[in-house]
Amino acid sequence: MLRAGTSILRRTLSIRSYATASSPHALVFLEHQQGELDSASLSALTAATQLGGKVTGLVVGGPDQLPIILDKAKKHGLDTLLHAASPQYSTLLPETITPLLQKLLSDTTPFTHVVSAHSSSAKSILPRVAAKLDVPAVSDITSVEHDASTNSTTFTRPIYAGNAISTVRASSSIPIKFFTVRSTAFSAAISGDTEAESKTLDPVEVSDSPSEHVKTLLTKSDRPDLGVASRVVSGGRALKNAETFQATLYPLADALGAAVGASRAAVDAGYADNSLQVGQTGKVVAPELYMALGISGAIQHLAGMKDSKLIVAVNKDPDAPIFQVADVGLVADLFEVVPEMVEKLKQ
Repeated sequence: MLRAGTSILRRTLSIRSYATASSPHALVFLEHQQGELDSASLSALTAATQLGGKVTGLVVGGPDQLPIILDKAKKHGLDTLLHAASPQYSTLLPETITPLLQKLLSDTTPFTHVVSAHSSSAKSILPRVAAKLDVPAVSDITSVEHDASTNSTTFTRPIYAGNAISTVRASSSIPIKFFTVRSTAFSAAISGDTEAESKTLDPVEVSDSPSEHVKTLLTKSDRPDLGVASRVVSGGRALKNAETFQATLYPLADALGAAVGASRAAVDAGYADNSLQVGQTGKVVAPELYMALGISGAIQHLAGMKDSKLIVAVNKDPDAPIFQVADVGLVADLFEVVPEMVEKLKQ
């Protein structure tokens, strides 16, 4: 693997004054859905603890959403849990969440770092807040280390579809260091017996938001969620059409208790919903088992799954790039191999 040169972010700010912290104090933006904390946010919480200082959580939501989620969030090793309730926060829109964060982080804020998962919502919110405060943001980090002696933080993050690793150092001249976390690089924080102190924040109402949430469309499935599943069965363009994709992959996924994924080629061809896409422009996964069936192994796909613990590939082409990263490779016709595997698993 190539290792890119170190980039150093320096910015001299003279407009705002910030409190000087003797040790890091991270603010973690915690996302939730249907009464559960997102697993990716719990991975961001783990990354925040590696800074070596205090960790404060921030939860926002509608008045009917927060009571359930607060009881769960307080038990994940936080020092303090901040929360704000408003009908405007029922769905995360950058235009409505940004003013709250901007107010919380302005002037003499105690926070030295702002952390979140590298989610669709946070990728819109955190850079926006950072720009408002005139500081840079580092995205999709896979490691973090804080040097208290120099008050600088060093990150690594993948670039060029994961073919190189960039090392980025945010120096002491950056008063608040923003970064998003690749969830597959950090284990999710576990729940404990100790509860964090809870504090209420007044919401910052936005009366003229240029955006509004219309509706949310979710793909319902009895199978595990692709982003957090321990086993994933993915199919490529070789599966011919949507009917064949389902008839071939779904029985195997059900037999393994696995989630179903797809390559971009399969999604673009209409074989699978785009919520199942694995790769650079889809979801990044790192399950215990990843099965690539009829997937050639384009670099964009490998960027989303090559950190899997065990990669099994089935392809008719012995020169397919997927075999370069596979732990177990089988040159065979998937339409013969998959039904046989299903029968063996049912025995």
